[in-house]
Amino acid sequence: MPDARLLLVDDEPALADLLRKYLVRVGYEVDACNTPEDALALFEADPQRYALVLTDLTLPRMNGEEMIGRMRARNPRLLAVIASGYPYQPRYPRVSFLQKPFLPKMLAEEIEKLLQGRKP
Repeated sequence: MPDARLLLVDDEPALADLLRKYLVRVGYEVDACNTPEDALALFEADPQRYALVLTDLTLPRMNGEEMIGRMRARNPRLLAVIASGYPYQPRYPRVSFLQKPFLPKMLAEEIEKLLQGRKP
């Protein structure tokens, strides 16, 4: 179901670039940010633009879960994938967790499940 626009947030620029390139290659439109502040600014400009946000749990100054909470205040239907090397249990509905390390293909499969409504 590519054609959806995604917002990717990771404070490791090389990883964010790698994942963005992979997701674009499989058909998604992807905007990537390295800070939660940049992601929030991009999101606030058009809260309905993104179908899903993919974020690292551990970000500087604000964790990924808090960032998603702020985004959902403007777009309650926003889907999300949170990735972390630490165990994590999502607190919000329609949020999926992906344990690091993961293969880009695993990420694409998780995104697809959420977009098709097969995940919580």
